[in-house]
Amino acid sequence: MEKATVYFIKEITPDSLVRIYEALGVKLHGNIAVKISTGEMGGHNYLKPELIGKLVDKLNGTIVECCTAYGGSRQDKAKHWETIKNHGFTPRFKVDIMDEFGEFSIPVENGFHLKEDIVGEHLKNYDSILMLSHFKGHLMGGFGGALKNMSIGIASTNGKLNIHSAGRTLDQEDTRTYLPKQDDFLESMADACDAVIHYMGSKNIVYINVANRLSVDCDCDPNPHEPEMADLGIFASLDPVALDQACYDAVKNASDPGKAALIERMDSRHAIHTVEASESHKLGTREYQIVELK
Repeated sequence: MEKATVYFIKEITPDSLVRIYEALGVKLHGNIAVKISTGEMGGHNYLKPELIGKLVDKLNGTIVECCTAYGGSRQDKAKHWETIKNHGFTPRFKVDIMDEFGEFSIPVENGFHLKEDIVGEHLKNYDSILMLSHFKGHLMGGFGGALKNMSIGIASTNGKLNIHSAGRTLDQEDTRTYLPKQDDFLESMADACDAVIHYMGSKNIVYINVANRLSVDCDCDPNPHEPEMADLGIFASLDPVALDQACYDAVKNASDPGKAALIERMDSRHAIHTVEASESHKLGTREYQIVELK
């Protein structure tokens, strides 16, 4: 497989987001979903409306989310809407909690562990997706980028339980007492990505990672650790595997000594294995070239 192109721009601004999207050379069509994390109540590292607004408006996109599975403010639908409003996404944007009224299953082809991925019912309403991810650490996955946003992020509450248990259970109490092997969980995220890409069509999804506020903790954490390293910039690609690999490498190769905490979080969870497993699914390549936009 040829090397994938990953675009990079250091300046993190609304105009930079538009510019890096345009550099991809693909125009998303139809009803466009913009998949982000709107953040847990109390958290403050999520991608802010004022940063993403110009690009969302350009696409006439709808911010899409699904409910969580860990009992925070976003598992309950009413509280989820309250959090979305509190964080400024409504009434600024059209917003859709895709599993608010139901869910459906899409097949996983030759999955490591999953036979199906359970996603929000409203995914059926969209023709294309901008996977707009905040790259940062994650307590369980090691880091969250495009692949996590596509797998855990598009999964319904039941879908999240399915992934976190590596296909064992949809019972929330069971998931609290049973944890699969770490690599099994990471491979299950790759399985879910495989399902979403095959359902939507690979040409109907583009990927942007914003590497700012690089906390070791996810936006799902209501009290995240303050970042110890400086922002890196914005990365974008048509290949989610290359994109997450490039962001991982950028943290590793940064001159900032504050990177140590995030590297420890990523490597202690074997985070790169999600990327490896996704490449095994032929969802992309880990080989890439960086094209920097000046």
